[in-house]
Amino acid sequence: MFIDIHAHAYVHTYPLPDGRQAFITPEQLISRYEKSGIEAGVLLPLVSPELYLPQSVGEIIETARNSGGRLIPFCNVDPRAIGNSPDTPLEYLLRFYREQGCRGMGEVLPMMDMTDPLMLNLCRHAEAAELPIIIDITGCRGYGGYGLYDEHGLPGLELWLRKFPRLTVVGHGPGFWAEIARQPPDAPLGGYPSGRIQEEGAVPRLLRTYPNLMADLSAGSGANAIKRDPEYGIRFLEEFQDKLIFGTDVCGPNDPFRMLDYLLELRTRGKISEPAFRKIARGNAARLLGLQ
Repeated sequence: MFIDIHAHAYVHTYPLPDGRQAFITPEQLISRYEKSGIEAGVLLPLVSPELYLPQSVGEIIETARNSGGRLIPFCNVDPRAIGNSPDTPLEYLLRFYREQGCRGMGEVLPMMDMTDPLMLNLCRHAEAAELPIIIDITGCRGYGGYGLYDEHGLPGLELWLRKFPRLTVVGHGPGFWAEIARQPPDAPLGGYPSGRIQEEGAVPRLLRTYPNLMADLSAGSGANAIKRDPEYGIRFLEEFQDKLIFGTDVCGPNDPFRMLDYLLELRTRGKISEPAFRKIARGNAARLLGLQ
């Protein structure tokens, strides 16, 4: 019924400072999928060091091969890798990973500006390699932060969408989803804004304008955007039913699947149409990934 566009797992997990397990293992993830009606999930390698211990793309590929089809590998390359230059030829590496079975790239979340020449170089080579890219926009800068940085109105993301029209970009993260509503100029970037949506923001505008933009409903940021104004959220799900993708962003073994029960509830209550539910739960992910 569901395909999870956004999952993480570590074969060799590590402890957090308080002793808790930092990341779910592949076996634990598949067990949770079986209990929740999720047929498959996309494993996103974490390669940038700002927040997590980096893992190898090879680990992700091998894990997916041993999963009986339940896990689908993405590759990932930090834009600073292999030269730390805006001229680094990354396409050969991305094509290699594609040949190894990777269906896309992400989750891309180095603490860098969207318009940094290194980021634009990564986008250029991802487009050439025909790999969709999942990004995390957080609005963070400075110590303690992670993720891509953009301004209110998402001008950096719009630059990507214009400059790389054959690159499918899947937006995600608090800096992305906060822009479902127009933000006051002095509002902090990102975060989890609450309350009714008085005026639409950059996210719906960009989804309407650019065919190469999709959106990942995972994590607290995606759930907050849809639930903060339930009436608007339902209209948003219906209007953009061809562009929205279910995801969990599971990290720890007990992280909640925030949107799963809510989508099922909306379907049961007749608040969203059956075609919209099916596309968001599975169809759009299957199309993006080239699955049946």
